[in-house]
Amino acid sequence: MPEALGAYGLRLLGADGAEAALVPASDTWPLVHLRVEVGAGQAGPEHLGDVRAHVRLRTGGCIDIDRQAGSAVYSVPSPLSPDELVHPYLAPVAAVTAHWYGRESFHAGAVAIGGGVWAVVGDRHSGKSTTLAALALRGLDVVSDDVLVVDGLEAFAGPRTIDLRADAAAHLGAGEGIGFAGARKRWRLRLSALDRRLTLSGWLFTTWADDAVVARLPSSATLSRLLRHRAINAVPNDASAFLPLCALPAWELRRPRSWDALPGAVDRLLQTVGG
Repeated sequence: MPEALGAYGLRLLGADGAEAALVPASDTWPLVHLRVEVGAGQAGPEHLGDVRAHVRLRTGGCIDIDRQAGSAVYSVPSPLSPDELVHPYLAPVAAVTAHWYGRESFHAGAVAIGGGVWAVVGDRHSGKSTTLAALALRGLDVVSDDVLVVDGLEAFAGPRTIDLRADAAAHLGAGEGIGFAGARKRWRLRLSALDRRLTLSGWLFTTWADDAVVARLPSSATLSRLLRHRAINAVPNDASAFLPLCALPAWELRRPRSWDALPGAVDRLLQTVGG
């Protein structure tokens, strides 16, 4: 029997052709069968219930997710390639399913440093993927690019890719152009395989500043930031689950927008968190 594969803590069926972007899946992970239907369905109002969810896509179309059936049906205007299906189109399914199974999900990437996983969190265009790509090019294991799913302090690996914009790909000398995927053109950096249990060690929040600084944040600041960067707009199943997450160390990585400043900022980050 072929090895079960998945991402974000999900076992996946229907992702044929994207095997290189997936990770070995535990038989305890929820099973989700992905199916793409071109030109079918209507993108009505978004809905998240106990067993079904309807998610609108920014690029047109929608996803209907059914917990009992273990299915996610994509109704889209044009076909999705296997790589496109697992990144970026798998992320909404991961967030909804995480909510159903008592997990949490964040708009964040993550990287393994010093024996643990550090989530990389920030607003859009705050340099998250660029920072992750710079770390990957130094030989570190990037755990996830756009969404991080956790169960307690266990972190689940995302698809084995980082997607960059044109300027970042050019300056880093990394990534292959894959054209439009989702709402924008992407340059895709392929990541190495990842097959091990991953434990969350802390949080790295990215922002822009005049100088490269890595500053410690209090736990009170961590909670408000985590709530703002949740990957799903729903009341948490268990608010107390945030207590151990907020107890982890949190740092803010501030760096100039200049490409010349990126290597020094990454050096400071690694020195601070033990890479």
